[in-house]
Amino acid sequence: MLEVKNLYKSFGSNDVLKDITHSFEEGKVNLIIGQSGQGKSVLAKCLVGLLEADKGEILYNGRDFTKMGRMDRKEIRTELGMLFQGAALFDSMTVEENVMFPLTMFSKMTKKEKQMRVDFCLERVNLKGKNLAYPSECSGGQQKRIGIARAISMNPKYLFCDEPNSGLDPKTAIVIDSLIKEITYEFNTTTIVITHDMNSVIEIGDTILFINEGKNWWSGNRNTILTTENEAVVNFVYASDFMKEIRSTMQEKRK
Repeated sequence: MLEVKNLYKSFGSNDVLKDITHSFEEGKVNLIIGQSGQGKSVLAKCLVGLLEADKGEILYNGRDFTKMGRMDRKEIRTELGMLFQGAALFDSMTVEENVMFPLTMFSKMTKKEKQMRVDFCLERVNLKGKNLAYPSECSGGQQKRIGIARAISMNPKYLFCDEPNSGLDPKTAIVIDSLIKEITYEFNTTTIVITHDMNSVIEIGDTILFINEGKNWWSGNRNTILTTENEAVVNFVYASDFMKEIRSTMQEKRK
């Protein structure tokens, strides 16, 4: 389990995270949502060590990440997989080389073992045979799937996905959501997804943390978020005309 306790982060006089406390459930898809500029990405960066929290605890199965030195953190980082917003693939590397990169950096696998793992990961994301292609030869959806293959190459206990559907058409976004959900359940991964996509919230949100003004304003799941009376959450969820129609229909059914 990944737990955050009383976490604070500021940049100068700008208090971005204010006393965040939350538990991310093992083997579930845990979403972090909220308006832009409310602290979602800062929280995620603190969780993986890209930013240092000012105060509080980040506990990976009871191990406090905030108090660890470089070598102890390296051990935990081998348990983390990351899918970046723009896939962040190396253009000069083939698909195979991109997926193999973490294995070369952090594992002691033989060349044969690494090749087998790469082939497995590419097949798992339905990209079998794409080994020697380059990212520029792949569609946006394929690039996201390559990013997922790389993120799971080390068989991580924790998978972080930053806006996985950014820049994708709705149909491809559904494919990526389904893949993230399948991998989470299949490998019992603790998955944390930062998203603005309400389809993702409704389809894969096992647990949902809504951050507002740097605080954990609301938490629930994909069922309770549709019926909450929390004003800030309602304004976020039902911002589009389509979602407003859904809310109106739900209200009519309750009468």
